[in-house]
Amino acid sequence: MERGAVTLSPSELLPRCASALAAAEALGEAARRALAGKVAKNGAVDAAALEREQFAAHAYAWLATYIEALRQMLGWAERLKAEGKLGELETLMLAAGFGEYLAQIAGGIALSQVEIARPQDIGVDDAAVDAFRAAPAVKALVAGNSAALRQRIGELVTALPEGAEFGDPALDDEALILMRDQFRRFGAEHVAPFAPDWHKQDKLIPIDLVDRIADLGVFGLTVPEAHGGLGLGKTAMCVVTEELSRAYIGVGSLGTRSEIAAELIRLGGTEEQKQKFLPRIASGEILPTAVFTEPGTGSDLGALRTRAARNGDAYRVTGNKTWITHAARADLMTLLVRTDPNEKGYRGLSMFLAEKPRGTDADPFPAPGMRGGEIRVLGYRGMKEYEIGFDGFAVPAANLLGGVEGQGFKQLMATFESARIQTAARAVGVAVNALELGLAYAKQRFQFGRPIVQFPRVGGKLAWMVVETMLARQLSYFAARQKDRDRRCDIEAGMAKLLAARVAWSNADNALQIHGGNGYAEEYPISRVLCDARILNIFEGAAEIQAGVIARGLLGGRN
Repeated sequence: MERGAVTLSPSELLPRCASALAAAEALGEAARRALAGKVAKNGAVDAAALEREQFAAHAYAWLATYIEALRQMLGWAERLKAEGKLGELETLMLAAGFGEYLAQIAGGIALSQVEIARPQDIGVDDAAVDAFRAAPAVKALVAGNSAALRQRIGELVTALPEGAEFGDPALDDEALILMRDQFRRFGAEHVAPFAPDWHKQDKLIPIDLVDRIADLGVFGLTVPEAHGGLGLGKTAMCVVTEELSRAYIGVGSLGTRSEIAAELIRLGGTEEQKQKFLPRIASGEILPTAVFTEPGTGSDLGALRTRAARNGDAYRVTGNKTWITHAARADLMTLLVRTDPNEKGYRGLSMFLAEKPRGTDADPFPAPGMRGGEIRVLGYRGMKEYEIGFDGFAVPAANLLGGVEGQGFKQLMATFESARIQTAARAVGVAVNALELGLAYAKQRFQFGRPIVQFPRVGGKLAWMVVETMLARQLSYFAARQKDRDRRCDIEAGMAKLLAARVAWSNADNALQIHGGNGYAEEYPISRVLCDARILNIFEGAAEIQAGVIARGLLGGRN
C-alpha cells in the first residue's frame, strides 16, 4: 500500500492501533481520576462542584467519546479483516481516523467553534500528556496522518460508482443489508427528488408518503410482534433511519415520535394501554407527537409548570408547551405535565397519552381547550414545529400512562437511550447526504481546467468527511447493539448522538464550502442540508446536555 499515503499492511496497522488505543485509554483514566478529584466526595459526584467544573467535565466527556469511537473503529476493522473484507479504503480510513483523533486528544478537541479542550484543562499533568504523545504507536499514527494519506482516500472515493458505500459498514447481517438497500432505493425514488420543494415551500411531507412509509413498517419497526409491530431491534432502526435521513431528515424523523411513544407505552403502560395504542401506532393509524418542552424550561424538565388536575374521570390540562414536532397532524400526544403542584422537581410529573383530532392548515388544533400556532424555522421543516396552549383540555384518567401519578419523568428517562440512538442515526444519514452532495459537485465543477475534486484541499475535506462519518456510524451501531442486548447504554447513546450530530454539521458545512458561492443558493440542495444539520446538535438533548450526561455517568461508576 504505497502511493505515498501509507506503507502499513492491515496486519501491521491493526496491532499498532490497538497499542495506541491502550495509550489513549490510560490517558482517559488519568483524566477521570483528575476530574473526580475535583468534583467527587466520598465516591459520589457533587452536583455543585460538577457545575463549577463544567468545562473540564465536558472536555472529559468528549475525550471519552473519542476513545470509544476509536475503540469501535478498530473493532469495525477487525471484523472486516476476519471476513476478508478489509480493503485499501477501509485500511486508510482506520489509519486516518486514529491519526487525527489521537492528535486531537493530545492537542485539543473542539467542543464548539470557540472552545478547545486539552487534557490539561481536565487536570491531566504535562508528564502524562507527553508520555501519551511519545508512545510509539501514537507517534507513528499521528505522523502517518498526512496529506498524502487523505489524498489517496480522496482518490479511492472519487473512483467509487455512484451510490456505493463509502467504506464497508460491516453490517454482518444479510437481512440488514437487504433492508438498507430497500430503503435506500425508496429514499432515492420517493423522497430525495422532492425534499428541496418541501423545504422551500415550507410544507408538510405529503400524507400519502407518510402512509407509504407506514406500509413499509417504519412506525412499528421495534414494536413487539405481539402488538402488531415487526419486533426488530435498534440496529435495524439505525439502518432504516439512516437511509431515510440520507434522503431527507424530515422523512427520517417521521418514525422518531412513534419510536418514543411506543417505547413509553411498551415499558410503562398498562396492558389495556398497550392493547389499545401499540397496534395502531405500529400500523401508522395513529401518528404521535412528543409534548414535553415548555417556554423557558428547555432541558430542565423538573421546572415544568403545565398542570393536569383530576376532575372525576378526566384530567384537565392547563399551561403552555413549545417545540412540538408534527403536532397539528398528530393523533396522540405523549404529554408530560405536573399532577402534584406541591411536589417540586421531577417527582410531581406524570405522562399522559392524550388523544386529539388531526388538524388542518386552516384549523391546526380543532380540540376544545387547546390552541396553537406554527414556529417558523430555518430547516427541518417537513413536519413543522408548533407551540400549544392548554386551557382545560380534557384527558381521560384511563390515559394516565401506567395508571399511577408521579412516574412521568422516570417513564420518559427510560426512552432516552432509544431516542438518542435514533437521533445519532439521523445525523449519520444527514452526514452521508452532505458528503454525497459535496463529492458530486466536486467531480463536476471545473476550475482552472480540471475538476475541483483534484485539488488537495477539496479532496482532503471529502476524505475526512468519509472517515469521520464512519467513526460516527460505528459508534451509533455500537450503542444500538448494546440496547439490543438489553444492556444499559445511556452513556453510549449520548456519545453516539454527541459525535454524530457534530459530524453532520461539519460535513454539511464543508460540503457547502466545496460548492463555494453556489452552495449559498437555495437551488442547490446543500443549502437546505446545512439548515437541517444544525438542529441535530440541539434537539433530543443539546451537545452540552449530552456531555454532562456522559461525564456524570462515567464519574458515577459507569466506565
